[in-house]
Amino acid sequence: MTSPALPVSVLLCVYTEARWNDMLAAIDSVRRQTLAPQEIVVIVDHNPALAERLRAAVSDVRVIENEEAAGLSGARNTGVRAARSDLVAFLDDDATAAPDWLEQMSRHLTDPRVLGVGSRVEPRWSAAPPQWFPEEFFWVVGCSYRGLPEQTAVVRNPFGGAMCIRKEAVFETGGFRTGIGRNSQRPMGCEETEFAIRATQRWPDRVFLYEPRAVIFHTVPPQRTRFRYFLARCYFEGVSKASMMSEVGAAAGLSEERSYTLRVLPAGVLRGLADGARTRSLAGPAKAAAIIAGFAATVAGFLVESARQRWEALRARLRPSFA
Repeated sequence: MTSPALPVSVLLCVYTEARWNDMLAAIDSVRRQTLAPQEIVVIVDHNPALAERLRAAVSDVRVIENEEAAGLSGARNTGVRAARSDLVAFLDDDATAAPDWLEQMSRHLTDPRVLGVGSRVEPRWSAAPPQWFPEEFFWVVGCSYRGLPEQTAVVRNPFGGAMCIRKEAVFETGGFRTGIGRNSQRPMGCEETEFAIRATQRWPDRVFLYEPRAVIFHTVPPQRTRFRYFLARCYFEGVSKASMMSEVGAAAGLSEERSYTLRVLPAGVLRGLADGARTRSLAGPAKAAAIIAGFAATVAGFLVESARQRWEALRARLRPSFA
């Protein structure tokens, strides 16, 4: 049997000095793990000034710079290549990990059938969340949402900023795709979903797990609780799903979304309306309305991106070719 204390490289991808205090807190939370990481690597996304500031401030941390296109996917690929361990854990730069975070995840990776493990992400609200914000849409702010398993379970994909995966899974599947990941311009996503689908297509007998006993706390600034951000994030999630589907196919790309759409969201709407009737408060109906609006925005993004892809494919077929 493999030793349960498998060495792990912890990777933090950073891009802005505006999160300076958050990233120092994230690094410190990794230092305090019950399972000490083999190393902490910070990957700076095309910000030389931030890289120099970090090198001067955290001498026990490896600071490297993104060697690929700007964005989260390129930074993750750079970090995985640089990591010295066979296991790599990703932590968001605006999150802190519970002391046993690494220990809870890495113990599952003693089983060679497990490709990676994702942890629970709890919101750390900078200001009280609005009453209309439904727990079913906590993914909008990068957190675990209602509908996820409450015990250890096989899942399609883990959360990208709170996972521990095998390096081989990244290398042998071509890494994280840079065309669909988050960058500073658009709140895109799904790069870890697309990667996980490719990995399980490559190894059909291997799995990803969700371990809710492994926990990180993700900072949610006030601007991410505004309804305008909520709708924009939902819209671009739809765009991301359409982009991802073109890479991995509809069956794999939307497998968990069907259950979420048909089971979790209707239950959330009914719960909100029932809460409103019981308490005579507008909070419940407001959550129900937000669920409907968020779903509509996501579908709109999906349809617009799907139409754009079909138009581009049609233009390519109609474009005259020259010998």
